[in-house]
Amino acid sequence: MSNNKYKILLIEDEQNIQSLIEAILTTNGYQVVLSENCQTGMRLFSSHQPDLVILDLGLPDMDGLEFLKFARQEHTTPILVLSARTNEIDKVTSLDMGANDYVTKPFGTAELLARVRAALRTSRQNSAAQIPGAKFVLQDLTIDYDKRIVSVSGEDIHLTQTEFNILAFLSEHAGKVLTYSTIIRSIWGATDSGSIKKLQVNMANIRKKCGTKPGDNRYIINELGVGYRMRTDDELI
Repeated sequence: MSNNKYKILLIEDEQNIQSLIEAILTTNGYQVVLSENCQTGMRLFSSHQPDLVILDLGLPDMDGLEFLKFARQEHTTPILVLSARTNEIDKVTSLDMGANDYVTKPFGTAELLARVRAALRTSRQNSAAQIPGAKFVLQDLTIDYDKRIVSVSGEDIHLTQTEFNILAFLSEHAGKVLTYSTIIRSIWGATDSGSIKKLQVNMANIRKKCGTKPGDNRYIINELGVGYRMRTDDELI
């Protein structure tokens, strides 16, 4: 699919990084709208209605999290946070406030483009599970939402109800990092102290049944200390 219809709003105040990202995106066929602060970013977001936002957190006029609050009041536009902050708390806060993904500086060109493709895929994927007869396909993994059947290389695998619900939830938001608390609220509706361990045990069982080993990111990426992200076919493996 051609990228040239995708418009990306880049909110970044460091001129060298802004120029680098703009060059990377433009070379790969994306339209780029630039902002160096949060206030201008909000105005451009409303007027240009971009397909994706790349957002720095350390902006000169206010914290980038204020843009997240603003954008998530009425919009589901994918937002990719790009920040020098590497603390897990910053990542979890950004993701729980509505960011789709979090990339730390410095970053590689291939990684950035893969995350951009994954975030754009999220906006196309989100409603797929609501369509009657819809299926999710990633490499040799297939999820049939209506029949609640998961298969790998054409062979059905037997998941518990909870395991299926976790896998289906991740697939419905493929490309987006889902924090532990987000997944737990969706599956169990609670955040008791044992829930993360319970989630990790279920995830280990899902990986094993799908034929992957710990550390194998063929389908699901474990964002350590943060949560999980289902891969998309748009990403580099």
